[in-house]
Amino acid sequence: MGIYKQERLALFIDGANLYSAARALGFDIDYKKLLSVFREKGQMIRAFYYTALFEDQEYSPIRPLVDWLDYNGYTMVTKPAKEFTDAQGRRKIKGNMDMELAIDVLEMAQHLDHVVLFSGDGDFRRLVEAIQRKGVRVTVVSTIKSSPPMIADELRRQADNFIELSAIAKDIARNFHGAGATPKNGKQVGDPEFDDFPDDSFYEEEDDEAHVEHL
Repeated sequence: MGIYKQERLALFIDGANLYSAARALGFDIDYKKLLSVFREKGQMIRAFYYTALFEDQEYSPIRPLVDWLDYNGYTMVTKPAKEFTDAQGRRKIKGNMDMELAIDVLEMAQHLDHVVLFSGDGDFRRLVEAIQRKGVRVTVVSTIKSSPPMIADELRRQADNFIELSAIAKDIARNFHGAGATPKNGKQVGDPEFDDFPDDSFYEEEDDEAHVEHL
């Protein structure tokens, strides 16, 4: 992965972006496995997870995942999602977390040797360049195996290292069935490893009701 054992590292996970990339490859993320994999690679300082919440709803499908991550090694960064109607009368939801993620990366940079960014958003290219000037190495995790690719070319070129998500799928997937497979969301019946672990299928549930924008 290009991460040295003595490096202080932190993960910065754009939740919606990572979900979209994993879904395009046909698997669900097991966040316990993901954290374990990167803890073995270096000296983990922090793992941040960013997502918007629907706080005005009686029940938000994201809440079980947010609570689980909060109790199991992740630092949660959330804000209310904003709902609006576009010119065509379609209900849309805006839940952009780019600013929060960028501020945290810049503030944490002095304590880190290596930033692992889980996003393919080209808007982060300037952020990556800025923390590289501080002497911090940057790895970006996304995929070029989907159609279209989930990572912007300018972000991939700016990063010190690129990890293809499909290459580590077998190590971080909940129900890994191999390349091109489409595992079902939710629990795998009879497997206790997954019985109490919430998945990230809430993004798909929200997509059924509205187009979710991350602008």
